[in-house]
Amino acid sequence: MTEYLSKTVRGILGGLAAAVIGISVTASYAEAQSGQRVVVGERYVPTIWVDPDGCEHWVMDDGWEGYMSPHVTRQGIPVCRRGNVCGVMNSDQLFATDSAHINASGRQRLASFFQQTQAISYIIVGHTDSRASDEYNLDLSLRRANSVAQIAASTGARIADVRGYGERMPKAPNSTAAGMQQNRRVEIICIR
Repeated sequence: MTEYLSKTVRGILGGLAAAVIGISVTASYAEAQSGQRVVVGERYVPTIWVDPDGCEHWVMDDGWEGYMSPHVTRQGIPVCRRGNVCGVMNSDQLFATDSAHINASGRQRLASFFQQTQAISYIIVGHTDSRASDEYNLDLSLRRANSVAQIAASTGARIADVRGYGERMPKAPNSTAAGMQQNRRVEIICIR
């Protein structure tokens, strides 16, 4: 008898859950058709973010998310849309060795860049060469990216994200001085 009641209660709860899901799906469909959200007191804001591979994603504040490109490979894997890297600044020109402080000429050049580019938003990504520990390089690259973001914000630019990848995404081999110099950089991704 107890087993029968347990199955009956589970069946009723399962039916209620299905009904609630059905109502939720119907409400979501109606909201999608009308183009408006019903929730009072909230703003419905789409956002763009870039994953560590440089692929752009869109996300809505209700949890829906997807790649910016609707294209897929033959295997059904989404084709990523790379972010528009609109600026690459060699960090040697902006920072002293082992520092996140931007020199005066670097500040002027960055301010001019952000005033002229006029993107909707920016993602600022710092990188280093491989001469220090991974942990130290992650911290240094993030501090440098934050310094660039502060200048961007001072010009009125909207910053979507600030990241530091340290030595993890080299542009060139770290086996030569020229390669290491290319890896010491701050990339600015423009969202248009």
